[in-house]
Amino acid sequence: MSGLPSGSDKKCPQCERLLPVTDFHRNRRRADGLAYYCKTCAAARSEASRRQRGIGALKKSPVPAGLKWCPDCGEIKPLEDFPRTRKASGRHSYCKPCHNARGKATAQRLYGGTREYHLRRRYGIGEKEFRELLAEQGGVCAVCGDPDPEHVDHDHRTGWVRGILCFNCNGGLGQFRDSPARLARAITYLRGTTWQRVLIHPGVFQMCSPTRGRPPSRRS
Repeated sequence: MSGLPSGSDKKCPQCERLLPVTDFHRNRRRADGLAYYCKTCAAARSEASRRQRGIGALKKSPVPAGLKWCPDCGEIKPLEDFPRTRKASGRHSYCKPCHNARGKATAQRLYGGTREYHLRRRYGIGEKEFRELLAEQGGVCAVCGDPDPEHVDHDHRTGWVRGILCFNCNGGLGQFRDSPARLARAITYLRGTTWQRVLIHPGVFQMCSPTRGRPPSRRS
């Protein structure tokens, strides 16, 4: 093993014993390639930390195939109850409820809440910048003018924030793929300046142009 001190022993600062290097876990981030504490002390410290956080004792009994043990809630659950991950195991260590609870706790600790975390992670702005931008718009949706919009609109190509929109306007731009050409054609269509199929008799349609006028209605 590269980076190890001379000899084959190392002193653990916890138990102050001089032990063989095989009594220490590997740690590539450390200069000597070994963990700071010996395996016994590392396990004891980990267990003490878990108890301090109110987490149950580490389960040692084998878990049947197709199931997985969650160290937070201490329950054995089907693999489908654990979020997928790219790790070798294919599943996160904690079940979905515990995984979500940890995520919320982290967002609360680091950002003061899940919304602040979402805004900064997704758009690069915080609640303060959101409120400032909304105030510049007069407190209304930048497209339709409805009050109290809650959705950040951004350019999907550059990632730049464009404004604050209501749910319908934000979704509408997304459905039109942020394409000015598609929106222009939609406006032309709504204004009735394109050929349209008109019902002139039950089950009979005719293509009509506004420049030529529409067939008279057959409703009596």
